[in-house]
Amino acid sequence: MTDTTAHADTARPSDPDERRRVYRRRRIVVFGSLAVVIALLIGGGVYTANALGAPVPAAAPEVEQPAPVVAAAQPLALPGFGGYAVGAVGFDGLLAAGNADQPMASASITKIITALVILEQHPIPAGENGPDIEYTDADVDIYWDMIAQNGSVAPVEAGATLSLRESLEALLLPSGNNYAISLSNWAFGSEQGLVDAARTWLDAHGLANTRIADASGLSLENVSTPADLVQLGELALAEPVLAEIVATQEVDIPELGTLENSNKLLGTHGVDGIKTGTTDDAANLLFSADYAVGDTTVTVVGVVLGGENHAMLREAIAKLLDSVAPGFHEVVPLEAGQELAGYDTPWGDTARARAADGASVVVWSDTPVVVEVRAEPLTLADEGEEVGTAVVRAGAQEITVPLVLDAEIDDPGTWWRLANPSGLAPATAQSGSE
Repeated sequence: MTDTTAHADTARPSDPDERRRVYRRRRIVVFGSLAVVIALLIGGGVYTANALGAPVPAAAPEVEQPAPVVAAAQPLALPGFGGYAVGAVGFDGLLAAGNADQPMASASITKIITALVILEQHPIPAGENGPDIEYTDADVDIYWDMIAQNGSVAPVEAGATLSLRESLEALLLPSGNNYAISLSNWAFGSEQGLVDAARTWLDAHGLANTRIADASGLSLENVSTPADLVQLGELALAEPVLAEIVATQEVDIPELGTLENSNKLLGTHGVDGIKTGTTDDAANLLFSADYAVGDTTVTVVGVVLGGENHAMLREAIAKLLDSVAPGFHEVVPLEAGQELAGYDTPWGDTARARAADGASVVVWSDTPVVVEVRAEPLTLADEGEEVGTAVVRAGAQEITVPLVLDAEIDDPGTWWRLANPSGLAPATAQSGSE
């Protein structure tokens, strides 16, 4: 048998002081270990709280900027004489020009100013013909006076009553000088009254290089520049009644008969306006033309001054327009759903920013089409959320298309947060006011 009593006596110190020292050492070990455990528990809780509560880092977008689209320059058949300018409604500047700022006699193109100033004073509502105007012997006298001055006229009859629209048709289609004066007398009391109103109107519309001396354009002191006349043509087309009249080939008015448009280019080469002008030395034409480009229509406005005769002038303008029209083209720089930026998070979520819509623009010649992509950094985001824009620019045109996410960027979750403390953004201290 084993003597357990003897063994126990041997293991236990017999000296009371020694027993106290052993007890103290054991107590230090036990409580030290407990302190370590408590410290670990406390420290682990703080770490876990910090990890789970820290904001996730923002994912920076990888942007794909589309390359600019630039076509070849459009060759033009330019007039070899006088002054000329060509623009287009909604397009910046002039498409082509020669002596664009050189003042030249505008002749009967002046009647467009007369018509616009009268319509500003007496607007004609859509679908109506405006007020009635009664013509008298005084108007017949004006007719014969214009004949004596070798001016263009339209027939008039004492006692006839014409609407304002019919009177404007007599003014513009056959270029009736007599109607310019008769309408001035009716609207402003005298021709000089219209001239004064027209000068105020020109200043208000920024036509600083245009001068008006009479209502008909008979005086050589009626001058303008090609650049100003393009702007005048756009103003004329913006007035619906006037735009309809200048696009009319001929009109039948019972009191006057058939009135034919003096613009012989009308209906050819896309031309649908606007006004001829003739001096003893030159033939002029302020013209407009419409061309279908993609799903839209481009309106070209131009003028050529100083032609030797109208036949020569028409030929030059026809060649010019035939060279201008092909220079307009549609560009589609963005397709709906096109990927323009990407997001990749450290925890494995990925999403792409795509164009919410497509974009198309009609441009002239070698006008560059540029797309600028702007995407924001993201933390968490839902599928379909707007995260930036793609801005399309072409000349004066600008189209903004939203960018939307094609997938969700979700919270990385507990395990990733605990395993990746260095990947988390530092918590932001909360501040407040007392």
